[in-house]
Amino acid sequence: MQMNNGDASSLHIHYSPTASDSIGFYAERNWAEDVQFTGLQYNRLLKRWNGPSSQANTYLKLGVGEADPFGDASGELSGFAAFAADWETRRWFTSYEARATDYAGNQSLRHSARVGVAPYIGDFGDLHTWLMLQVDNHPEAAEPTTTTPLIRFFKDVQMVEIGYTLETEELLANWIIRF
Repeated sequence: MQMNNGDASSLHIHYSPTASDSIGFYAERNWAEDVQFTGLQYNRLLKRWNGPSSQANTYLKLGVGEADPFGDASGELSGFAAFAADWETRRWFTSYEARATDYAGNQSLRHSARVGVAPYIGDFGDLHTWLMLQVDNHPEAAEPTTTTPLIRFFKDVQMVEIGYTLETEELLANWIIRF
């Protein structure tokens, strides 16, 4: 998974030994806080609800590694913890994530939520499209609350998201391959 927005760029390469667990490499260049984090991330599916026409999930995400603040190569033990939840049907999508970081003593808390709608319902194997709105809250940022309209394309194992954050005039681009 490769994610980019105005605050950070990250690379996430994981292996799932079970249906509920994944572990792997995580690197993030946080532009907003001028820090590079490199380490391991563990994800745990806490609970999944499968309904007749919907699915909901809760996740725990933990990371530990080294942060190099301000490019001074003095790597310090650092980490993050996040809780995420989502609910979706073939037409509607909602998600929420709270993420706390401590990158070399630079602590922050972020909230992110999304709501989306699929303008059409495709069959298995078709290109699926979602129109979404993401709202982020990062109290320490120069612009604490931002909104990002985005479009998501999903086909087979590929997912691409392109958006534009209105308040900061920055591009959001995410690419995920699942295999």
